[in-house]
Amino acid sequence: MPLVAANGLQFHVQELGTGKTIVMVHGLLIGSLASWYFTAAPALARSHRVRVYDLRGHGRSERIARGYDVRTMAGDLAALVADLDEPFDLVGHSWGGLVALRFALDHPGRVRRLVLVEAPLPPSSVTEMAAFLQADRRPERIMDALPEQLREMLANGGRRSERLLESLKFLLLDSSLLADLRAEPDLTDTELSTLRCSCLVVYGDRSSCAPAGDRLARLVPGARHVVLPGGHFLHLDARAELTSLLEANLDD
Repeated sequence: MPLVAANGLQFHVQELGTGKTIVMVHGLLIGSLASWYFTAAPALARSHRVRVYDLRGHGRSERIARGYDVRTMAGDLAALVADLDEPFDLVGHSWGGLVALRFALDHPGRVRRLVLVEAPLPPSSVTEMAAFLQADRRPERIMDALPEQLREMLANGGRRSERLLESLKFLLLDSSLLADLRAEPDLTDTELSTLRCSCLVVYGDRSSCAPAGDRLARLVPGARHVVLPGGHFLHLDARAELTSLLEANLDD
């Protein structure tokens, strides 16, 4: 199911494995379904059906100028899981964690277990994205703002590097993404306290988002809080540790 129509757009969707469903959502800008497809998803797919997709405007999903706020993207997620009859497990990284959290709050009973990896609260607090918010957005500056692992991966250029740069330039210069990020309201303590599904929150010990983990653990009933070695991009910094944690938490 490489392309799926949802909310009037075409989304790139991939699935691995069979069994109970896990849906995984990536972060903004440099994220794509590859963030999970080449890290934790294959291990989880040994015992689950794992669905990953490119957010609107990202990867191979359709480019669209607007709609990068959390509620709109949670609506995309709702459309992409409308075929699932049973409650499913939901994992989100960074902005994808906020999308997953919004979906779980808006659709109680649909999510069996929720895993939030480096979800930023308040949403505009991701200082790792600060370089993308500067006025100087020349291609070389964009590349300098990438995590070290991605810079090394893309150092030799090629089509993958070109596609990522092209995507970044569109999202930064021709879409409402940055404006939507700045305008996104924080979730209230009251909203967070209404979450009822099983919840695991995972943050890096070197991440600027770490205080959000403490807040979620304090407010979400029964939430489990785990700190791993690394920064905001834990699927790269602590790939093995995060994968093992997800396998253990989502084991049936």
